[in-house]
Amino acid sequence: MAVDTLETRELKYFLAVAEELHFGRAAERLGMAQPPLSRAIQQLERRLGVRLLERNRRGVCLTGAGEVLLDEGRAALDAITAAPRRTRRAGGTDRPGGSRNRLVLAVKAAASHELLQKLLDAYAAEPDAAEIEVLPSGTCEQEEMLRDGRADVALMHTPYNSLTGFDSEQLLTEGQIAILPAGHPLAAHKTLSLADISDIPDLPLARWPRHGTYPPGPGPEIHDQTQLAQLIALGRTMAVFPDSARAWLWAEHTAVPLTDAPPIVTHIAWPPHSRSLTLAALIRTATRL
Repeated sequence: MAVDTLETRELKYFLAVAEELHFGRAAERLGMAQPPLSRAIQQLERRLGVRLLERNRRGVCLTGAGEVLLDEGRAALDAITAAPRRTRRAGGTDRPGGSRNRLVLAVKAAASHELLQKLLDAYAAEPDAAEIEVLPSGTCEQEEMLRDGRADVALMHTPYNSLTGFDSEQLLTEGQIAILPAGHPLAAHKTLSLADISDIPDLPLARWPRHGTYPPGPGPEIHDQTQLAQLIALGRTMAVFPDSARAWLWAEHTAVPLTDAPPIVTHIAWPPHSRSLTLAALIRTATRL
């Protein structure tokens, strides 16, 4: 007989298998042996009355029902993780001397610097303004921080970030630039196209992690903004950023506009269930800008 409730442990087990698509790797990630993990997934399928995974010699793949549980399970676990974090923050108990009137704003490191500064200054001038803690993140990490409660609100950038599951307001649209070593021949161009900067043997594009793994390619694996800036200055890599990234360029860098890159739209995003008056005031200030 199918059931309508799930345990947190069951969701964690299933998500590990669904994301790894391999029982061995999922078991290693969970710190457990593979046989009990396999039995737990089989028991879950029996309890739900549906097949979640198709098993074959190469590994496993998700069924339609499994894809639904993957999406729903991630949201459920994020909510469970977020609840105590936001509760402690609301009570001012998440850090020594913490304020009860505080918001955590997740931002991509070095992106939209001018907009961020204007937002912080404008909001600080508001009566009863809350403390805003700025939490810099790597590429696309704002989504995860917002979902799991590490952040209350975020500046996100489409098409790189997904706004699915969030409420949002559009703040800024800008073009993209190629950030190159100042001495490279391409740095002398007034404009470039995406084709111009693809497959350059001596200057591969830097690679940022997505969902914990790096995309394939010859470029260096980048861990933070400082590492990227130094490798560009040394002539080892290049990167593509919104035009506002000019704010952090070094003297050894050159920014060249990309004529055919899609525009980057900056949004302020927040959880749709939020009832925070403090958050609402910050969003009003952002939209006025």
